[in-house]
Amino acid sequence: MPKLEFPEGFLWGAATASHQIEGGQHNDWSEWEAANAERLAAESEASFRWNPNWKKFEKEAIDPANYLSGIACDSWNRYEEDFDILSELHLKAYRFSIEWSRIEPEEGVFDETAIDRYRQMIRSLRARGIEPFVTLWHWTLPLWLSERGGTTASDFPERFRIYTEKIVSSLGNDVKFWITLNEPDVVSSHAYMKGAWPPQKKSVRLFLKSIHRLIDAHRLAYATIKENFPEAQIGIAKHQVVFEMVRPTPVNRALKAAADYGWNLYFLNRIGKHQDFIGLNHYNRNVIDNGFGKNPNERQTDFGWEFHPESIYQALMELRRYGKPIYITENGLADASDELRREFIPRALAAMHHAIADGVDVRGYFYWSLLDNFEWDKGYWLRFGLVAVDRTTQGRAIRESARAYARIAETNTLES
Repeated sequence: MPKLEFPEGFLWGAATASHQIEGGQHNDWSEWEAANAERLAAESEASFRWNPNWKKFEKEAIDPANYLSGIACDSWNRYEEDFDILSELHLKAYRFSIEWSRIEPEEGVFDETAIDRYRQMIRSLRARGIEPFVTLWHWTLPLWLSERGGTTASDFPERFRIYTEKIVSSLGNDVKFWITLNEPDVVSSHAYMKGAWPPQKKSVRLFLKSIHRLIDAHRLAYATIKENFPEAQIGIAKHQVVFEMVRPTPVNRALKAAADYGWNLYFLNRIGKHQDFIGLNHYNRNVIDNGFGKNPNERQTDFGWEFHPESIYQALMELRRYGKPIYITENGLADASDELRREFIPRALAAMHHAIADGVDVRGYFYWSLLDNFEWDKGYWLRFGLVAVDRTTQGRAIRESARAYARIAETNTLES
């Protein structure tokens, strides 16, 4: 069979987030978990019985302990072990996030010990020849900031700038790639439109305020990083949905245009030139046929999302308009059996290669996630990891899909 070759220097990697893997957090999310674990467990069947895989995870989902992040994957202490796994898998890039609540537990008070731990992590990656992609904010907030409005607070952009300046001045000599914000649209909509995530306030006004505070925060952070390190490469990790029409009718065209503008384009348009690359987080498509959510769903992941790896091609093609390099900063699926994942990765990568062949400047791919981890209000029952994590022993076990991904990363080629 012919081989698909990827561009020279293409970065193969995996991604994580601090709250989901480090353990021992004390932030707005850990407080929210403690207050809501019993409720989430009690509501789980009503919330997820639509999912065809409900019976697979029912026992975990009805257990309140599932919704407490707790020790997570204990990666705060086991990061060397996790980095060894990255090396074993021939991955040359790793995306992870800094935990703001560790860095600035009190307003204006910075924890140098925590900063030094992140410095050790970055240098440990460098020693292995692994490029760190550092995310400054992956949703969690210090309590002092969440208590006065979090991302809707009038001074949120300035507080984020100060935090960014501290991190970049401390760690920037060893970091080339910075991601300021992770999926600002997702966290804002879940918090203030759906009212499902902290602080659970349903309000269009607060949603719009959150989005615009985050736009301002990114722009300030971008300028701050560039002032300190002009050669740094800076972007956001932007969640993009492929809105796909069954038929190009006037109604379907109007629905797609509105959805693309509101979800896919608005934030990127507003940050404009304040980005050196676009980080693409992509998981699924939304099929339109006189309404949204008309996906065939012939096969579904453990999350209940449609299994359709090829949608990443269209997501990439739709980002060409910005003329920026693209790193796929998240792409993956929940699959405890590892059967779908073994099929998903090569199909998604073939679709990515197709986009590259059609002129999209894609420079790296980060599978989500390196480890099975804490999936926010879903807890631990979703297994996204290349590596299985035993919740009792914290033992790591590399899955077969990860071995297959490692062969692609090692050779920079894919058997088509």
